[in-house]
Amino acid sequence: MRPLTIAIDGPGSAGKGTIARGVAMQLGYQYVDTGAMYRAVALRALREGLSWSDEDGVAALARQLAFAFQFRDGSLRVSVDGEDLTHAIREDTIGMGASQVSKLPAVRAALLELQRSLGAAGGVVMDGRDIGTVVLPDADLKIYLDADLEVRALRRHAELSRRGEQTTLADVRRALDARDRQDMERSVAPLRAADDAVRLDTTELTIHRSTQKVLELVRERAETGA
Repeated sequence: MRPLTIAIDGPGSAGKGTIARGVAMQLGYQYVDTGAMYRAVALRALREGLSWSDEDGVAALARQLAFAFQFRDGSLRVSVDGEDLTHAIREDTIGMGASQVSKLPAVRAALLELQRSLGAAGGVVMDGRDIGTVVLPDADLKIYLDADLEVRALRRHAELSRRGEQTTLADVRRALDARDRQDMERSVAPLRAADDAVRLDTTELTIHRSTQKVLELVRERAETGA
């Protein structure tokens, strides 16, 4: 099976990160989490006292960061400049910061070249919110994952609870809805499905079944080239 470039987009907690990681591991592909890159930029900006609206400052910071994605003991570790930020970037506050910095054209430009270079050779699964539309518009396979807001909120709330973070389901639902609206309504690379993306609703699917469906699409695309 020839190595493909696979782009997976969708709103928060639709399962794209978990599914993308599972697909990459099954295929032996490289996995690139672009959302984690924006989260890392937001976190580092916060640490350095930069406003998330400071386009020039945040863009300059983004250009200096060295990202590494590695599977370790079956889980993905995200490192920036050698520091493991896997857990620190998953806080909801940092997620909103990522949404804010991702609206800035200069910040997107700073990361875009790196993201495209990571996908240039094929054999890669990349997920985010503008992969099939902007980052990898010529990807071999584009998938747009979605699920009902209520189901996504339940998933996110369960994830936070497992990490020991105390929050209400209502607050999680509001945060997800606000993040999705912000990303869909931004003027630069808004969240949407590419015209040639395969849509997959995960509302009633387990992660395992969703992953298997994506793998079926990969095999079909690799065999037919269509």
